[in-house]
Amino acid sequence: MGYKTLRQAVNDLESSGQLIRINRPIDPDLLAGSIQRRVYQHQGPALLFTNLSGCRFPAVANLFGTLERTRFLFRDTLRRIDTLVKLKLDPKHLLRSPAALFNAPRGAFHLLPRNVSNGPILTGQTTLSALPQIKSWPDDGGAFITLPQVYSESANNPGLRRANLGMYRVQISGNDYEADGEAGLHYQLHRGIGVHQREAIDKGVPFKVNVFVGGPPSLTVAAVMPLPEGMPELSFAGLLGGHRLTMVQPQGFLPMPAEADFVICGIVDPAQLKPEGPFGDHLGYYSLAHDFPVLKVERVYHRPDAIWPFTTVGRPPQEDTSFGAFIHELTGALIPDVLPGIKAVHAVDAAGVHPLLLAIGSERYTPFDQTDRPQELLTQACAILGQGQLSLAKYLLITAENDNPNLDIHDIPAFLQHMLERIDWRRDLHFHTATTIDTLDYSGHGLNQGSKVVMAATGEKRRDLPTRIPENIDLPVGFSAPRLAGAGILLIKGPACNTPCSEGDPDLLRLCSYYSSDHPINRFPLIVVVNDSDFCAATLNNWLWVTFTRSNPATDLYGIAAWNRNKHWGCDGSVVIDARIKPHHAPPLIDDPDIEKQVDELGAAGGPLHGII
Repeated sequence: MGYKTLRQAVNDLESSGQLIRINRPIDPDLLAGSIQRRVYQHQGPALLFTNLSGCRFPAVANLFGTLERTRFLFRDTLRRIDTLVKLKLDPKHLLRSPAALFNAPRGAFHLLPRNVSNGPILTGQTTLSALPQIKSWPDDGGAFITLPQVYSESANNPGLRRANLGMYRVQISGNDYEADGEAGLHYQLHRGIGVHQREAIDKGVPFKVNVFVGGPPSLTVAAVMPLPEGMPELSFAGLLGGHRLTMVQPQGFLPMPAEADFVICGIVDPAQLKPEGPFGDHLGYYSLAHDFPVLKVERVYHRPDAIWPFTTVGRPPQEDTSFGAFIHELTGALIPDVLPGIKAVHAVDAAGVHPLLLAIGSERYTPFDQTDRPQELLTQACAILGQGQLSLAKYLLITAENDNPNLDIHDIPAFLQHMLERIDWRRDLHFHTATTIDTLDYSGHGLNQGSKVVMAATGEKRRDLPTRIPENIDLPVGFSAPRLAGAGILLIKGPACNTPCSEGDPDLLRLCSYYSSDHPINRFPLIVVVNDSDFCAATLNNWLWVTFTRSNPATDLYGIAAWNRNKHWGCDGSVVIDARIKPHHAPPLIDDPDIEKQVDELGAAGGPLHGII
């Protein structure tokens, strides 16, 4: 039950009409990635590239390109995982559904990896330069592995139980890396692999790392799964895959999946750093070149029928959107168990996932204190921002279930309207002004340096939101093109920003001082200043992306009639977000026109993508 190899999954998708072969020669430099993005945009099939230029290995893309296909890949085990989740939430579920007794132990058995003496992965060896050199965006620093599974172990407690498997970026060519001898590893020290690195340094032993590529699809999902402490990713991969993972360990190296397609083995020298990147990333911009650890490559293994899986990372939605939706389906029911009082959390994909979180909590203090100001919501907000990947959020918008039990957290316009009808900018803004943010986010005031804001709203509706722009709206010189982004949300085109990250932009300060707290413009509780208001007003996704990827709360939130009292910032009028491009921002991702023409030709009559794109 379940796929033990990537080849099995590819064959099954092809036989069921969910995968097509592209047999024409395809350049891995930009063209393959552009094809994958275009097919994903049309919710098309998985793609097997059988003839990548300069490479003897086939490559598969868009494997998880739709949520339906992702469910199909794991159709045999989803019921069992659902049973185990329910057992975590309510052990009495076994009494109400005795049949679950037969499923749960079998699933638990699959949590245990099985060691074997040999396996297909040890059959062949190759080099980094012989691997598919997939480069997705014109200014990428080289070829990257976009679906890596990076494996490391604890120096203090070696073995699978304390191992870490994460999807950390791996650059295999370009920059100053020694050809076939070095690869770049992009990871943060607070992640599992960073903890293992520190242990190896303290113990004075080599820090060994394996990079798995391919293998059963469950391994790929496990590498990005937000698992609780104490549950190894390899165990979850067995559970999701419906079989125990077989692991093999060559002499002198870390363990590796016997059925992996490729494994890169090496040692990280913590004292050696080299520039890694640039790389087109999930926020829709390039993450720039920075010094990161180097993997000294010792061996590159591959199985006889190896397939190279890849995807493209870029402005959402992309293939990793399906990952996020699938993970939410698997784990969403556990949120109240992990975060007491929280009913739902939504990391907004269109805003780059990490920049914007929406949450619904509960106000259970109200029977004793009849007030409509957020109380327990603030405690719950702190818990959310202290939880795993959720800690990377810049904006957390949280409201109380009590005020509208039917509010759908995935209906973003309805959620924003509910918030803006209730929020009081004098009390409901709570800043973290000097903290870490996502390494890939350049809206802050330095690498890994930025801020967060909690917007907490509860109580009765306090205002009606305008849904039209007044004909004679009054704007100061230099500001123009007012547009509506949603109920109560006003977009204004502002002057180009030439001010470095500092205490305040003179144009935004001028805009806010132009109005008094009783000016009619304050009927719009939220004003967003942008470079192109027509672009932002065109779609909800455009507005979400621009607003939350191009602003840093502590430096880019302004207010009409703003004040600072007892170290609490608020305003009597509208909140104004400066979402313009700043001089310190990373450049956005732009497709190469010549490459896009080649993709168009593949979609013309007689081409392999005809009828798909």
